[in-house]
Amino acid sequence: MKLTKLSYLAKPIQSPFKLKPTFKPTTTLSIIEIHFPKCQNLNQFNQILSQMIFTGYIRDTYAASRLLKFSTDSRFIHIDYSLQIFNLIENSNGFTWNTLMRAYIKRDRPQNAMFLYKSMLSNNVGVDNYTYPLLLQASTLRISQFEGKLIHCHVLKVGFHSDVYVQNTLMNLYAVCGDMSDAREVFDESPVLDSVSWNSILAGYVQAGNVGEAKCIYGRMPEKNVIASNSMIVLFGRTGNVSEACRLFNEMPQKDFVSWSALISCYEQNEMYNEALHLFVEMVANEVMVDEVAVVSVLSSCAQLSVVETGKLLHGLAVKYGIESYVNLQNALIHMYSNCGDIVSAQELFSSGYCLDLISWNSMLSGYLRCGSVEKAKEFFDCMPEKDIVSWSTLISGYAQDDQFPETLALFQEMQLQGFNPDETTLVSIISACTHLAALDQGKWIHAYIKKNRLKINVVLGTTLINMYMKLGCVENALEVFCGMEEKGVSTWNSVILGLAMNGLVEKSLHMFSEVKKCGMVPNDITFMGVLGACRHMGLVDEGQHYFHSMIKEHQIVPNVKHYGCMVDLLGRAGMLKEAEELIECMPMPPDVATWGALLGACKKHGNNEMGARVGRKLVELQPDHDGFHVLLSNIHASKGNWDGVLEIRWMMMQHGVVKTPGCSMIEANGTVHEFLAGDKTHPQINEIEGMLDEMAMKLKIEGYAPDTHEVSLDIDEEEKETSLFRHSEKLAIAFGLLTISSPTPIRIMKNLRICNDCHNAAKFISSAFNREIVVRDRHRFHHFKQGSCSCMDYW
Repeated sequence: MKLTKLSYLAKPIQSPFKLKPTFKPTTTLSIIEIHFPKCQNLNQFNQILSQMIFTGYIRDTYAASRLLKFSTDSRFIHIDYSLQIFNLIENSNGFTWNTLMRAYIKRDRPQNAMFLYKSMLSNNVGVDNYTYPLLLQASTLRISQFEGKLIHCHVLKVGFHSDVYVQNTLMNLYAVCGDMSDAREVFDESPVLDSVSWNSILAGYVQAGNVGEAKCIYGRMPEKNVIASNSMIVLFGRTGNVSEACRLFNEMPQKDFVSWSALISCYEQNEMYNEALHLFVEMVANEVMVDEVAVVSVLSSCAQLSVVETGKLLHGLAVKYGIESYVNLQNALIHMYSNCGDIVSAQELFSSGYCLDLISWNSMLSGYLRCGSVEKAKEFFDCMPEKDIVSWSTLISGYAQDDQFPETLALFQEMQLQGFNPDETTLVSIISACTHLAALDQGKWIHAYIKKNRLKINVVLGTTLINMYMKLGCVENALEVFCGMEEKGVSTWNSVILGLAMNGLVEKSLHMFSEVKKCGMVPNDITFMGVLGACRHMGLVDEGQHYFHSMIKEHQIVPNVKHYGCMVDLLGRAGMLKEAEELIECMPMPPDVATWGALLGACKKHGNNEMGARVGRKLVELQPDHDGFHVLLSNIHASKGNWDGVLEIRWMMMQHGVVKTPGCSMIEANGTVHEFLAGDKTHPQINEIEGMLDEMAMKLKIEGYAPDTHEVSLDIDEEEKETSLFRHSEKLAIAFGLLTISSPTPIRIMKNLRICNDCHNAAKFISSAFNREIVVRDRHRFHHFKQGSCSCMDYW
């Protein structure tokens, strides 16, 4: 063989071969036995190499192969240097080729091993039963089933298919590549099966998550060794078969530390955190060696249970066992401390840690956000030496959960500029931000992005999309997403039922509930909140009572305070105030302020001032800092002309520091969200808006609109009341929408409070006078105004 044959594999390095030997020529055996054990650095190795070249012993195949073996096993000798030594061997044999091939695989350079094999064939070097397992290992590292099949053909051709070592590596290759069919075929055709064969095929089924075949193989094993049993415990843990894992663990005649760690991980993966802690205590009590895997699983359990003191004990135990420096363990400790709210300990651990990786940085970032330190998290994020999609997704989710929605969208744009593509988790946060900001155009862009990139719409992402479209009044878009989802969870059905009811499509909402039961989905308490809400929106008292009782009797769901509150609101809206109050008095739990608030709102709606004043005083006593109850009680006094009562309520608000939440309406135009407050004069286009308000007033008067001045709880003259009404935030937003949004695109508005009677009436007239569809989402539901009517049929 000539040197040029493999020169393309080596990097040029300085040759040591000009060195003169410093020891006397000796036999090949003495060089190997005396000098190799003393060789501890590259200089000493070069001396031995020079001696062998000088004496000619490099031509001795045995000596040269031992020299090559020593160089490939040594940490201080580069693999390319070993290649140059290999090229010096004149009479190389299969052992020397296999040695270099093994070295390449060990150093994660499997492609070089493949090049060596091609050179072996071209140089007519005889391969043996050690060569093909090495080649199959190289294909496995590259996860290249195509290469593996080519090697398999060579194995059959040269007759090594009956070698158990070759067969085992073949099975492993196919299993790693996910082809259990070919792996099983190799297994079934093997003339000899050893324990490695059984463990290999079992490991393949475990990796594939095939419980049935794994159990079949495990049952057929002539000897169920510890490795096989551990694999089965791991599989049972991943697939949720905790009882099977426990049974197998208890039946094992012998257990090693992996057995204990596997069962602890099984408990942790299946959210049985207390059981994981108890088993770990038992493991320590039995003096079983504790490994990193077990401690990480138990630390995760501590994080979920928020038991920081137990976590600190585990930290001390890790220090005692000398494994505290393992990066996975450091990350688990950072996660545990931050999840338990001890961000100071997490920061100290991070600052003193070494060999930190990107997971360490992401864990710390997540910790700051979990503790509510959003600004600190942003500073930390900006200092990160490296970021991945998890980093961006974590920060974006943190901003969304902190209700900083404009900043959430700004971060998303920055992430894209940095070249990162969003994953499902990021998209969920972005869609939620679009929902809260009423940014429909941006939400539709996200949906188009998902379609264009063919991202799978899973249950969480699909439900979030449906929720966005429903809350922005786009029912058809929401139903399109719903119908296109392959997998639907109960949360998906709940979003549709709630959304349809909120948009006034009560009959369709109740039909969806019947579909839930037909498709075998089990409704939960949130499902019935949607159903009762649908009945509430249209005053379907009999139907609401029927569903309320069926929830208890048919589905064995115990109503909570929100269900009772929904029923009180249903009865109250229908004018059954006495029945609503009686239901409150017989509730099995204390009524919350929302339930009393529903009754107070019904009293105002139906003009029962006596009950309203009584309920209002009770609410003000229960929650003196709630502005809404004060305002409702003030409005009740104002409707009777009791201005002294109004002043008294306002004085009470001043005493308790209660400030009325101003009406705020949001509207999106040309991709930008605009906010309007009641009486707002700060908008850049306020002059044009004022002009449109005048035009609206003129057209509405022609249409027969008369302002409902009862909505103004101020002792001022009628003209001032009319002017005040026309400065409500939703009217400002509608005027802006008429100016900036071209027909036939609907004008979509989100209101933070319930729409008042006058604005509701005015919106109906505007939809007719300007021939525009107007969609207003208030605090409780949607109002679709079209051609002078509303989807709520004036029942809200």
